[in-house]
Amino acid sequence: MPVELSSLRNRLLLTLSTPMLEQMLPHLQRVEMPFRSSVQLADTSIDRVYFPESGWVSLLVTLEGGDAAEVGLVGREGLIGLPLLFNVDRSITEAMVQCAGTALAMEAGAFRYLIGEHTALRDLLLRYAFAVNTQLTMTAACNGRHLLDERLARWLLMSHDRVEGDDFPMTHEFLAMMLGVRRAGITTAAGVLQKAGLIRYEQGRIRVIDRPGLEAAACECHQVVTKEFHRLLGKPIFK
Repeated sequence: MPVELSSLRNRLLLTLSTPMLEQMLPHLQRVEMPFRSSVQLADTSIDRVYFPESGWVSLLVTLEGGDAAEVGLVGREGLIGLPLLFNVDRSITEAMVQCAGTALAMEAGAFRYLIGEHTALRDLLLRYAFAVNTQLTMTAACNGRHLLDERLARWLLMSHDRVEGDDFPMTHEFLAMMLGVRRAGITTAAGVLQKAGLIRYEQGRIRVIDRPGLEAAACECHQVVTKEFHRLLGKPIFK
């Protein structure tokens, strides 16, 4: 079924002009992103790009010992498959769905053609790529310098930015992998946030109760990244 202009939900696409979107629509296909599926494998040729509409995708790096660490997060504000923008056909990261949703997929050939033909599209995606680089940079700094409570609050804010509503699926095991710490550390940190009335955690789901309070509990990294996305893309792109 063709994708209609009125049905678009990816916020990066919605920053484009209507004529540009109309040229892209024939190349877009709405697809499901099941939980824990991989839409991009590490060191494998990228054959499609994805513009998420709901849910979110973690960018993971797996080390030789088998441990995985999250280095980035992409939701309806963005695009998966950025290496193609730079004429590179693979990445060291795996893009794994951590909250199920849908995305608009485009074949790599069509993507390359469109960014080659349309300066406005290419310029927008280059600005988006720079914003993503800010997220990766701040993640590295955050993991090295900030307390676990602050880092967990930041990650929960990033997840909350990318979902509709205030609750989303989450397990302590997953959080431990994403933040590169032991499960016991996550249990303690989540308990602190829950005791403060900022979140509620039960049966594998987290609900944000007090967003302003969670922002106050987080380090500055979330605010820095959010401001940079807004500055580079010209409008608020998170909720």
